[in-house]
Amino acid sequence: MIKKYPPLFDKAPVMLHGADYNPEQWLRYPEILEEDIRLMKKSHCNVMSVGIFSWVSLEPEEGVFTFEWLDQILDSFAQNGIYALLATPSGARPAWMSQKYPEVLRVSSNRVRNLHGFRHNHCYSSPVYREKVTIINTKLAERYANHPAVIGWHISNELSGDCHCDYCQDAFREWVKNKYVTLDELNHSWWTTFWSHTYTDFSQIESPAPHGETQVHAMNLDWKRFVTDRTLDFLKHEIAPLQKVNSNLPVTTNFMSYFDGLDYWKFADVLDVLSWDSYPTWHDMDDNDDSKQAASVALMHDIVRSIKGGKPFMLMESTPSMTNWQDVSKLKKPGMHLLSSLQAVAHGSDTVQYFQWRKSRGSSEKLHGAVVDHVGNEHTRVFEEVTEVGSALMELGDVVGTVVPAEVAIIFDWENRWAVTDSQGPRNVGIKYDETIQAHYKVFWDKGIPVDMINMDADFTKYKLVIAPMLYMVKSGVGERIEKYVQEGGTLVTTYWSGIVNENDLCYLGGFPGPLRKTLGIWSEEIDGLHDGQVNRIEALGDNPLGLSGAFEAVELCDLIHLEGAEALALYGSDFYKGRPAVTVHTFGEGKSYYIASRNKEPFHEAFYNGVIHETGLKQSIQGVFPRGVTAHVRTDGQHDYVFVQNYTGEEQVLHLGDGTYTEIGLPSVDSSQEIIEQVVLEPHSVRILKRNHRL
Repeated sequence: MIKKYPPLFDKAPVMLHGADYNPEQWLRYPEILEEDIRLMKKSHCNVMSVGIFSWVSLEPEEGVFTFEWLDQILDSFAQNGIYALLATPSGARPAWMSQKYPEVLRVSSNRVRNLHGFRHNHCYSSPVYREKVTIINTKLAERYANHPAVIGWHISNELSGDCHCDYCQDAFREWVKNKYVTLDELNHSWWTTFWSHTYTDFSQIESPAPHGETQVHAMNLDWKRFVTDRTLDFLKHEIAPLQKVNSNLPVTTNFMSYFDGLDYWKFADVLDVLSWDSYPTWHDMDDNDDSKQAASVALMHDIVRSIKGGKPFMLMESTPSMTNWQDVSKLKKPGMHLLSSLQAVAHGSDTVQYFQWRKSRGSSEKLHGAVVDHVGNEHTRVFEEVTEVGSALMELGDVVGTVVPAEVAIIFDWENRWAVTDSQGPRNVGIKYDETIQAHYKVFWDKGIPVDMINMDADFTKYKLVIAPMLYMVKSGVGERIEKYVQEGGTLVTTYWSGIVNENDLCYLGGFPGPLRKTLGIWSEEIDGLHDGQVNRIEALGDNPLGLSGAFEAVELCDLIHLEGAEALALYGSDFYKGRPAVTVHTFGEGKSYYIASRNKEPFHEAFYNGVIHETGLKQSIQGVFPRGVTAHVRTDGQHDYVFVQNYTGEEQVLHLGDGTYTEIGLPSVDSSQEIIEQVVLEPHSVRILKRNHRL
């Protein structure tokens, strides 16, 4: 059966390759603008994001519009076969607007209004700002929505931040009223009798402030939810005038890596296409092994792909060389640019794009990496490696729209993440939710097993295995759905610090893990926080059904549990809870649930999930044992699989295949008719793309 999505953009049914382009910075240098077109074509770049921070160049004075320079750029693109993602410029407003209408500027949590400057320094609630955005977006849509070069809209840029002005306070109070209806319900849900914080009028409610309220956790959580909803409301406001002119042009906006400030799951129904900006710190390990960093990036790719149910996404920004804002801005070693670019494709991206096309001459990003350096020509290592990526993408037309076939899902839920971080529990020096998710994910990355990342509201039934590390918050109905999933044959893995609170961050009464207690067959009585450097150990019981053996180090968090139908697979080895259960399994209906009571070092995850993978019958992209730092990930159309074999070490590696016949594709230097039967040799920091008949 064919499994394929339509192209992200109807007008561009190809792999897209390009960059953020800022021609307004070079209007006094017409020779540079002309040279840019030549270099774009030479590097096989076929798309540019244009206009992201161009507001003052489009509207230098209020009501005075100067589109001629953009006309010229887009016309030139059309003549040269280059597509455009046309941005709305709301990410940074002109100085004339800040001066005339100071209400457009944000108010920080300390209740002080910002001065003009930086970016995203605007209030999403400001009537003036919304009016000005509607005007400029309408003008752009009327002029360019049907331009032959324009394939879609890039809405603003890296949406982020909150505002605490009077407009936003009023909007928050209205949001709270709509949610709780009565003060009695609000006070109960927020548990405001704590410290005598009961509200007697909705007008008393304010957003969290460093010199005000920060200790009502449910309020903190609702403020974060409100910020996401307010951002989405503004996003819809931006999109409306664009769709009014041409509803067929897709819209996207670029997410950030593991960004805490917005619940990205909420954006699925508002955006046609999802995209994100990836800036890993490659080569920051002493042992010449980038696999941990690669797994972290892969996980974020999988989050973005999963938000829209597996639909391909866009790598909107990456650096072709280095950044200028990381603690140490290292260059990519030879091969790493192609490897990291095709990693995105392997996990579901149908684009590879960069910030930036040409290095700025001045200001804060003048030394940030770019396709074109200040030297201004193609005779650089970076330009050659970008061209190599472009050549490879030209060979991958058949991969466009293909899917990643995941049988396992990991719950990564923004609201749970917010609540865990704010919980004030056993490890306030670092609860490490993100790191815990990554530790469980990396086992599957190492083995080349595709993973979907889901939130707790997702459909569990399509997965053989669902993993829910630190599911501290279990919203209403979720425990029942998990119970049904396991009862009907699914396998669940969860850990310490799960089933503690409901959606209002109120602790479950009657014993932890709350609504998961029956499914897991345990009762969690206490949890011990260990200092940095303190170690317990867990010891596998002999002849346990998962095949665990030996002892493993436990650190930071140790849950003290009682068995209520579950079976112990391992016990604690020291401290006053020596001999108590540390890993359990509960056969429940047709399925099984596993509980990991302690935070364990990496060897445990390898041993534990080896047993779970075997038991659930999960399939690897390529069957076998991968060398350290090597992985393989697959996309498929249901007839053919496209396997991206990746080496994240500085050494040559050999991967033995032995499970079928492969043909190599994707890199122009490789004979596409070459059959690889037994093994593939990987140079340091390299990728090879193999094609085979579908098997997953």
